[in-house]
Amino acid sequence: MVLTSIGANVKLQYSIFLGNETKLGMTRGIPEPKLTAVDAMIDKLTGAIFVFQIVVVIVLGTAGNVWKDTEARKQWYVLYPQEFPWYELLVIPLRFELLCSIMIPISIKVSLDLVKSLYAKFIDWDYEMIDPETDTPSHATNTAISEDLAQVEYILTDKTGTLTENRMIFRRCCIGGIFYGNETGDALKDVGLLNAITSGSPDVIRFLTVMAVCNTVIPAKSKAGAILYKAQSQDEEALVHAAAQLHMVLVNKNASILEIKFNGSVLQYEILETLEFTSDRKRMSVVVKDCHSGNISLLSKGADEAILPYAHAGQQTRTFVEAVEQYSQLGLRTLCLAWREVEEDEYQEWSLMFKEASSTLIDREWRIAEVCQRLEHDLKVLGVTAIEDRLQDGVPETIETLRKAGINFWMLTGDKQNTAIQIALSCNFISPEPKGQLLSIDGKTEDEVCRSLERVLLTMRITTSEPKDVAFVVDGWALEIALKHYRKAFTELAILSRTAICCRVTPSQKAQLVELLKSCDYRTLAIGDGGNDVRMIQKADIGVGISGREGLQAARAADYSIGSLSGTSLFNSVSLMAYNVFYTSIPVLVSTIDKDLSEGTVMQHPQILFYCQAGRLLNPSTFAGWFGRSLFHAIVAFVISIHVYAYEKSEMEEVSMVALSGCIWLQAFVVALETNSFTVFQHLAIWGNLVAFYIINWIFSAIPSSGMYTIMFRLCSQPSYWITMFLIVAAGMGPIVALKYFRYTYRASKINILQQAERMGGPILSLGTIEPQPRAIEKDVAPLSITQPRSRSPVYEPLLSDSPNTRRSFGSGTPFDFFQSPSRLSSIYSRNCKDN
Repeated sequence: MVLTSIGANVKLQYSIFLGNETKLGMTRGIPEPKLTAVDAMIDKLTGAIFVFQIVVVIVLGTAGNVWKDTEARKQWYVLYPQEFPWYELLVIPLRFELLCSIMIPISIKVSLDLVKSLYAKFIDWDYEMIDPETDTPSHATNTAISEDLAQVEYILTDKTGTLTENRMIFRRCCIGGIFYGNETGDALKDVGLLNAITSGSPDVIRFLTVMAVCNTVIPAKSKAGAILYKAQSQDEEALVHAAAQLHMVLVNKNASILEIKFNGSVLQYEILETLEFTSDRKRMSVVVKDCHSGNISLLSKGADEAILPYAHAGQQTRTFVEAVEQYSQLGLRTLCLAWREVEEDEYQEWSLMFKEASSTLIDREWRIAEVCQRLEHDLKVLGVTAIEDRLQDGVPETIETLRKAGINFWMLTGDKQNTAIQIALSCNFISPEPKGQLLSIDGKTEDEVCRSLERVLLTMRITTSEPKDVAFVVDGWALEIALKHYRKAFTELAILSRTAICCRVTPSQKAQLVELLKSCDYRTLAIGDGGNDVRMIQKADIGVGISGREGLQAARAADYSIGSLSGTSLFNSVSLMAYNVFYTSIPVLVSTIDKDLSEGTVMQHPQILFYCQAGRLLNPSTFAGWFGRSLFHAIVAFVISIHVYAYEKSEMEEVSMVALSGCIWLQAFVVALETNSFTVFQHLAIWGNLVAFYIINWIFSAIPSSGMYTIMFRLCSQPSYWITMFLIVAAGMGPIVALKYFRYTYRASKINILQQAERMGGPILSLGTIEPQPRAIEKDVAPLSITQPRSRSPVYEPLLSDSPNTRRSFGSGTPFDFFQSPSRLSSIYSRNCKDN
């Protein structure tokens, strides 16, 4: 009956879990196409240009038809017939459509793609982004989203291997209620532990056996004869190394036979079955048979909530709970180790069910989990291990600099809450009291989570106007309830908070949080190093994968691994093609090496990135300015060229070449005016492009069949041509220069101030305040129905480590009640979490 109840319970949890997985998307692991803010803006602006083009075609087409009916028929040489078919009305509008088709900036997509590819290469070539330890360079897999890097507003980061080194070191342990390593900080040098091993303490020997046997580590011998360990999990490698230093050495693993050397004797175990670690089970077990005695044992290790609830009824687990809490307060990663003997008949019966579940094609994962649950019970808990994972160099300074740039941080981890909080404190992720304030969202039921969420929201609303650094922490269990039942309220909380710590979260929950922030129109960057971060990385606007110790899954899935009434065109086809493809592309491509500000200035004033996040550098107003400038220049190049050369009674080809020359000259001066940091390449691109224009047209002017025969030679020999170029440049650039001077002098932006300071060589002591882009909170976010207790202060909320309400106590009467209740295990959270 007990096993049937456990199996039904697991089935319920797994069905809920699979339902959520289905909701998140059946295409698991397939990335969605990513559209940058610039691409989205260009698409909208292209649509606006198309609408403008249609309006021009309709207006000019109507005017042309009216002119044809009123004036053209009076001219005898036009020879318009008195009667014509109905579709004749469409001829003139269609001609204007063909003539105006050049308005659509077809080449801009090609130019942008080339520019983005160059930016991506700059990332690949950046020597400062090479990992000095592994000599691994950065790599831009996705070359289409480089510009979004400057518009990131939220960074969602994994903890292990991202903020920390993922270099695990065995530090402390608790075996049979005795703590080792508390005084020295290194259990491997603890005299008490070494004496227990020498005296042959059964609990200690069994504890070391589980460390050495319960894993997927592969031992191998080097040429020098030393034993090397290859492991997918850094935790397992640290445990096996620690066991070896304590004389329990894993020396060989062939097929199903595993050899251990302990104090000169060789122990052999036959691995009968391996119950693999999964994100929902949060534990791993092996069924082994002692080759000497023939006894069968189950060895298990895993998270505290995945091991301690399954202890046999007579065992007191209070000491182990205290050990887990103590180690978590120190920022150490914890694992619980347990074992039990298995009778031969029980194993044979279970083995048949396990093989059947492993071979089934329907609900295979659930069937395997259910069968594993039938064996993983009545465990004898041996103890707790504590592993240190140190911060990477420069993490606190990096986070502080990015915060000044207005970037918010969320930590998404599978670790315990206290461990994550201590790491967050040490890397400046959150600030301690009184500068900072950490609020907790917890609860195991909808009612408890509702109360907690309302209390945190109320505090957030009150402290939003204060300079205090307010953050919130939530575990996977409460997060699942909040996202399912109180999504709007949690969305408001996400908007109000700059920092969040999400603990014991699953890969799917990480992806859901990214999607939540994206739904609020925030630009997100997700960074991680493990396979459990892949979905988060793929869901974010920008995904960064670290080529770390957990393999290359994250790195491989990421975007970065660290245009006349006659129906004849004024210009010939060669000139149009060259202008669109060549003349306008070269200056744009070389502008990739232009810098608005130097790296030193940006690092000194990181808050300048608020301009990028708010989209102030590319928006409809800036587009309108450039569009207006282009119309003005078009008028200048044609109110001057046509007037001068029509008076000269020149050929149409000469007029078109004069107008095109004026456009090229104006383009050169506009690009030069907008360039901030001149280099040799930019001078060559701007003025070399102008020279190339004349060289190419001289070549075509020398070809009789080109349609441009002798035109350029004749124009360049006329003084009126050069006077016209001077007039076009003066008339076109005069107002532009005047407006730019007015803006820099009287309405200078923060970027303009910094640019002027760089040119003058003087320091900027203060930029003043740059406000981030405000975000509107949804008006239909209804307040939660449960009110806050009057006796509780709505503002004061101490850090969790000092809060009596968050420190669980377990009396002798009800030991570990949280895990003993079967109903507690019915949540999706308990089946989904995975330690990072």
